[in-house]
Amino acid sequence: MNLSVRHVTLLALVAVVGAACVVLASQQNAAQTQRIPQFENDEVKVWKSIVAPNSPLQLHRHDHPRIITALVGGTMKIAEQDGSSEVHVWETGKSYWLPANPPGTMHTDVNTGDKPIEVTVVELKKAN
Repeated sequence: MNLSVRHVTLLALVAVVGAACVVLASQQNAAQTQRIPQFENDEVKVWKSIVAPNSPLQLHRHDHPRIITALVGGTMKIAEQDGSSEVHVWETGKSYWLPANPPGTMHTDVNTGDKPIEVTVVELKKAN
C-alpha cells in the first residue's frame, strides 16, 4: 500500500478528531447524574450514584438503611418533598450510615458543589 503524505496526514487528522470525540463523550457521560446497579441479592442492594452539580436525582425513598462510601466527595443537599432539607459533607474515601426513610416520605439528592459526586451505596434489605 503506497500512501502519499497528504493521505497519511488526513488519516492522522481523522484519528485525532475521532479520539477527541470519544474523550468528550466519555466526559459528558461521566458528568451526568445516574445510578448504576452493581450487585443485588436477598441481603443487600449495591449501586454507584454519580450526581452532577445542580442535576438532582429524581424523587425517591429508601425503605432500608444504607451505607454510603464517597468515591469522590462533595456537599450533598438531601431535599425532602415537604420542603425541608439537610446538608451532608461527604469526604472522599469515607463511609457514612444513613437510616431508612420515614414512611410516606420522598427526597432528592442535590449536589451543591461544582464537580460530580460519586458514591457507592450498600442498602441492607433485611435490617428493618
